[in-house]
Amino acid sequence: MSAPAHPDEDASASATADAGPSTRLIVPVDWRSVAVGEESPDRPELGRRTFLRLGAVGVAGVAITAGRAWVEPYLAQQGLLSPDGVFAAASTALDDLIYLEAFPTSPLILTPFNDALVIPKALAPQPSSAYTSWAQLPGPGIGQQNSMGNERHQIWPGQIGYPDPVVYQIKHQVATHAFTTSTVLPIDPKGRPTLSFDASGKSVAAGTPRSLPLSTIYGFNGTFPGPMINAEYGRPALVRFENHLDENPLNLDRQDFGAPDWSALIHLHNGHTAPESDGNPHYSMNYGPKYPGYLPKTFCDNLYLNWPAGGDDREKQSFFWFHDHRMDHTGSNVYKGLVGLYPIYDPKVYPGLPGGFDMGDERQGLRLPGVRTDNADGSFDVAYDIPLVFFDCRLDDGVTIHKDIHDTMGEFPAAKNPATHPEWWGKTFFKHFPNHGFVGDIFTVNGTAYPVLEVKRRKYRFRFLDASVSRIYEWQLMSSTQGPKSSASLGYQGDEMEGQYRIPDGQQCMQFTQIASDGGLLPFPIKRDSFELWPAKRREVIIDFTRYQDGTPTVKGDVIYLTDVMKMPNGRMWANSSRFAPDPSYKVPVLKFIIGDTAPDDSQIPTTMRPIPTLPSNWQTLLDNRLIFEVERGSAGGEIEWLINGSPFNPAVDATSLKNKAGLTPLAQQKKNSFNLWEIRNGGGGWVHPFHLHMEEHRTVMRNNKDVTRGDPSHPDDVSREDLVALDPGESVIVYRGFRDFVGPYVAHCHNLAHEDHAMMFGWEITP
Repeated sequence: MSAPAHPDEDASASATADAGPSTRLIVPVDWRSVAVGEESPDRPELGRRTFLRLGAVGVAGVAITAGRAWVEPYLAQQGLLSPDGVFAAASTALDDLIYLEAFPTSPLILTPFNDALVIPKALAPQPSSAYTSWAQLPGPGIGQQNSMGNERHQIWPGQIGYPDPVVYQIKHQVATHAFTTSTVLPIDPKGRPTLSFDASGKSVAAGTPRSLPLSTIYGFNGTFPGPMINAEYGRPALVRFENHLDENPLNLDRQDFGAPDWSALIHLHNGHTAPESDGNPHYSMNYGPKYPGYLPKTFCDNLYLNWPAGGDDREKQSFFWFHDHRMDHTGSNVYKGLVGLYPIYDPKVYPGLPGGFDMGDERQGLRLPGVRTDNADGSFDVAYDIPLVFFDCRLDDGVTIHKDIHDTMGEFPAAKNPATHPEWWGKTFFKHFPNHGFVGDIFTVNGTAYPVLEVKRRKYRFRFLDASVSRIYEWQLMSSTQGPKSSASLGYQGDEMEGQYRIPDGQQCMQFTQIASDGGLLPFPIKRDSFELWPAKRREVIIDFTRYQDGTPTVKGDVIYLTDVMKMPNGRMWANSSRFAPDPSYKVPVLKFIIGDTAPDDSQIPTTMRPIPTLPSNWQTLLDNRLIFEVERGSAGGEIEWLINGSPFNPAVDATSLKNKAGLTPLAQQKKNSFNLWEIRNGGGGWVHPFHLHMEEHRTVMRNNKDVTRGDPSHPDDVSREDLVALDPGESVIVYRGFRDFVGPYVAHCHNLAHEDHAMMFGWEITP
């Protein structure tokens, strides 16, 4: 396969006079001069990585040689200059200076907060009459785990005393999605009306309100977000994920993102599952498909035992989600729609509590908000218990050039990039390989931009999930007399328009009561004025809509806005947040609550919930022999390859730890049913990293060499179990975790998906 022509002159397109802060100056690298013949042309993933590595060095070398005298003062101002000079910060600061990275400005949604929030219904399991007629039956036998017939399930439910699983069928399908029913006004980076385009690419005059075209998605059962499986501990579920992405009955334009071979690899984040059902590339590249994902016309039966680690009830969780994990294209496949939900309830009866502990029935157990309805089809729904999936996107403006490293590899030949795509105006825009990570300027909840939810005067349970590629949010509940104003009308431009609307007079009016984190229910509820939500993290809260935080009762018709107060202009990190230089003018309303009628409420806010497993009293004796992993930029030049311990992800091997205090550099291998300390370090450069460890939750024990086992004001959830390490700039975090019940290969990676897709991942393994 030969790479398509890629004229250098297109890489150095000049910024126009109207270019706003979304645009950065790029120095092109001639891709044709590096990595020629290094790898087989049938493995474009490896060739691309070699190109990125060598290209980064070239760019940094030119910049450092030519500009050190004026670069160093800039670095010092940004707090990025290391003691030995520019090199420690080159990849961050120099990229600001030498890249032109253009993103479109999405058209302005003219009537936000009119579309109702979509509340997902539970997916029904397949009746036995349906799945027993499948050509390849699910089951415990050899060859019954996938369509290739080459794997089996490591543990079948009967081996742990559980019943056979209920069976679900989920298809990956090409479909369409509307983010809003509102008309929109095309605007430029300065917030001024600008021209737009119709489906044929013909221009439409500036100032003309438009209806958005439907965006093409890859969706679980053709929807975004995909279906929701309401699961229960003790009731295993087997999900047959079938890849139908080769089928395009509507002849939709697939545009230039999503895995080009239409493969997918589905991960239940962070289910306690065997490797063959985990959906990770360290497994898939060596077993099963022996490929980055499952190709069209294949299937995989992922078995979710709904069994806590070690059979320990204290390890039970409460909110999973499932998403694509295809190597090198996780970000584009997730952004294209491969997201689904998996709340999990605990019906077990514990001493001292009447009925099921947390089964969606507010009259039993902990009495958390929820009114359960058992459906005839075997599913159940829970009223007043609502998942909220947050996702930011950008829509094409028809004038931004599509140009990406992926185009040099010939992955999307039909797009004929580099090119503008006026025919895609108003549809989702994606850049696989953004210098600073990918953030959108339209914020959506459950697939709808700026929705509205009428709530009863009672308590609700909300399950928050950040399904964004790179964006971190910080949520507050605010009231506003004047209501939302468009950022453009307030005079903001460029990146300052992200989120599209602000409430200038917004004031906090309610608190959240946090009841759960990534790892499930907390030991006790926590009152929060605000909380951060990092990519892939989950937080569960109770909101009492009967009264404000000062005790004043709410009244029917009152309005409360769920508001983002973290300004994050690019995927590197926040510019402002409550913890770091708050910006009192950045108040972006994302979801509008309208107070409705009073409704019966049998729920309570408990004082204690799920106890956490006790740390061993001698855990600090493990410090000398801990495993150490440092996330960092590649090759001291360009944030265009992301490494761990100096190496990109290699699916064929287990990673090696940095040297620990004992003087050892152990492999990332752990004995089954063992426990250990792992340290995750942020290599710096002005980035934050949401770092995810597959398979079991962890307990944070130290941050920057400080014992936080009794809590940390900056990270109050550290008292809970989590599956994602929130790494602040330059931070080191040590976690205690187990490796129970299964053996085989897993991964750990940054969940800023632009980082994961460009090699910030490592393989590790549980051995017998």
